[in-house]
Amino acid sequence: MRLANKVALITGAAMGMGEAAAILFAAEGAAVAAVDLNLEGAQATARRIADSGGRAFACRADVSDAGDVKAAVDAAVSRFGRLDILYNNAGVDIEHAPTADYSIEMFDRIIAINLRGVFLGMKFAIPHMAGRGGSIINTASVVAFKAMPGGVAYCASKGAVIAMTQVAAVEYGPAKVRVNAICPGAIETPMLAEARRRMGAGAVDNAANFAPLRRTGNAQEVAQLALFLASDESSFITGSAYLVDGGSLA
Repeated sequence: MRLANKVALITGAAMGMGEAAAILFAAEGAAVAAVDLNLEGAQATARRIADSGGRAFACRADVSDAGDVKAAVDAAVSRFGRLDILYNNAGVDIEHAPTADYSIEMFDRIIAINLRGVFLGMKFAIPHMAGRGGSIINTASVVAFKAMPGGVAYCASKGAVIAMTQVAAVEYGPAKVRVNAICPGAIETPMLAEARRRMGAGAVDNAANFAPLRRTGNAQEVAQLALFLASDESSFITGSAYLVDGGSLA
């Protein structure tokens, strides 16, 4: 098993990419803390893992809240005795509007979850990894590299996630902590379904069809990359941002 005897904390684990990663990591031997604002969804993920013979527990946390994030990290360490992997996956995209029309409230909320949440996860997890080693995986996006009209907050948050990933990689590489980012494109998740509703299916699906692979991705494909970055197979990789986008930026 690629994650035998490791402990992983995954945010946004109630659905989509976080749920897929939690189930895959557990199947590969990791004990999993499934963290989400949606506690019932996180509990369902943890039950699926337990029903398959794995180890997991669910924890409710708002990743923009420092107290919640610290409590989740502390709970994972208390429950399993250590923390080897942090997958900062939780994120939202809750408004699309031209920059001058974008609401300040929604801008602040997206930055709080997508960017502050990643910072808080690293802040509280790194002390448990420094010196003994660990892997941190942060979810960015293809829109960190390519403008998405109407997405000023989302694009800004994801670009900044890559910058933070690189800073932490440089700072904590000597302490054996690897920090990398995953940059998904159009992935079939509840967030993409909401984008179809908000922006129109044609806008989303036509963009995916222009990618070389002519399709959207699925959560399991992203989870496989996360598994590689979480495992010792990526032991000489840090500070990198990996596209999972069907070639849309090629």
